[in-house]
Amino acid sequence: MTSTTRPPASGAGQAQADHLSHVVFITAAAAMGGFLFGYDSAVINGAVEAIRDRYAVGSGALAQVIAIALIGCAVGAAIAGRLADRIGRISVMRIAAALFSVSAIGSALPFTLWDLALWRVVGGVAIGMASVIGPAYIAEVAPAAYRGRLGSFQQAAIVIGIAVSQLVNWAVLNLADGRQRGEIAGLEAWQWMLGVEVLPAVLYGLLSFAIPESPRFLISAGRHDRAREVLAEVEGRGVDLDARVAEIEDAMHREHKSTFKDLLTGGPGRFRLLPIVWIGIGLSVFQQLVGINVAFYYSATLWQSVGVDPSSSFLYSFTTSIINIVGTVIAMVLVDRVGRRPLALVGSAGMALALALEAWAFSADLVGGKLPGTQGVVALVAAHAFVLFFALSWGVVVWVLLGEMFPNRIRAAALGVAAAAQWIANWLITATFPSLADWNLSGTYVIYTVFAVLSIPFVLKFVKETKGKALEEMG
Repeated sequence: MTSTTRPPASGAGQAQADHLSHVVFITAAAAMGGFLFGYDSAVINGAVEAIRDRYAVGSGALAQVIAIALIGCAVGAAIAGRLADRIGRISVMRIAAALFSVSAIGSALPFTLWDLALWRVVGGVAIGMASVIGPAYIAEVAPAAYRGRLGSFQQAAIVIGIAVSQLVNWAVLNLADGRQRGEIAGLEAWQWMLGVEVLPAVLYGLLSFAIPESPRFLISAGRHDRAREVLAEVEGRGVDLDARVAEIEDAMHREHKSTFKDLLTGGPGRFRLLPIVWIGIGLSVFQQLVGINVAFYYSATLWQSVGVDPSSSFLYSFTTSIINIVGTVIAMVLVDRVGRRPLALVGSAGMALALALEAWAFSADLVGGKLPGTQGVVALVAAHAFVLFFALSWGVVVWVLLGEMFPNRIRAAALGVAAAAQWIANWLITATFPSLADWNLSGTYVIYTVFAVLSIPFVLKFVKETKGKALEEMG
């Protein structure tokens, strides 16, 4: 009896393991878009000072070249959803992969500063598309029992992409003997930093041919037989495929496609956003106004401005990225255990303290072109602490809250408005930092500290806890 029952159990277990491995592969392949999102966003960090020197530009023009990619991000995010509904999720991934590849090559081989800016916009469009299509595709193919964990692949891929970009920059700099404009095989080091991205971009494109189209899109396109095949792939053969197809069709028919008008308060002559939409905008804006992207776009420049040699500054950028990964993992573990609001409040307090310490450290007069010993150590530790507190709180919590806090009838439109506000705030910080740093580096960090402090009463007064609540309870 024992001998006859064990093999089937073992076979069933192996089949389940193989099935989950396949779903994880599909999710990881889709999350390559998130990896490129993080990589492309942060890789410019290593090239900033070389671009300034190569084209002899001031801080204002340089900031526009760095920040202009965010305009492309907004465009890509705006068009990705509708494009995916027309031509499919996989096709949008392939377009994004092509744009990442073209942008990497163009950015590595620019003729002038302004065509470099153009290639940055192209890369931004790819980032915007990847920021939308990755999470949407993963949510549509992931089995319900694993959706939360598989959905976290996108955020994990983004922070890993940031870290890898800084590691590549540091490695390239060392190959060029610590000179950002040092020559390697006929190109300057900074050109290699930007050009290496073509490798993961091509891999992303190739992986898109190894994963299936979303069942939801297949059903919307009338390809029901293929949808059943994909559902069997991702949910297992034991699922009632006809019932699942009918369930998806019914959900699609009942969906309310929200528009901007749905976000307005009622009444004649009134053109005001609903309070809940303003709260979502506030969360998005505070997430950026604490200056987090200064750490990812300008950290090498920042450290060099206070006397750190280029090789060490690039190493610090990499270690900061590792801290970002650690904080993100902490947030993923704790967000469903301790709740969204407690994490946000702890993060705000920690960021405020770290930013205040950075402001104090940068207020010191340079001695021999460097920060004095105590201030130098404080600046370095505080910078890493700032990224850690951001990553374990606002870096993850804001996206969780935005996905949960809006009523079903306005969720899609409200998310779009909040995401747009985030890109705009990101652009504002990115475009102003070089000029603000030239004015007063310490004063710049005081501004970021103020926003971190203000985020605390904002959360306490306006943000409600969504932990453990069904989406249908949001009103």
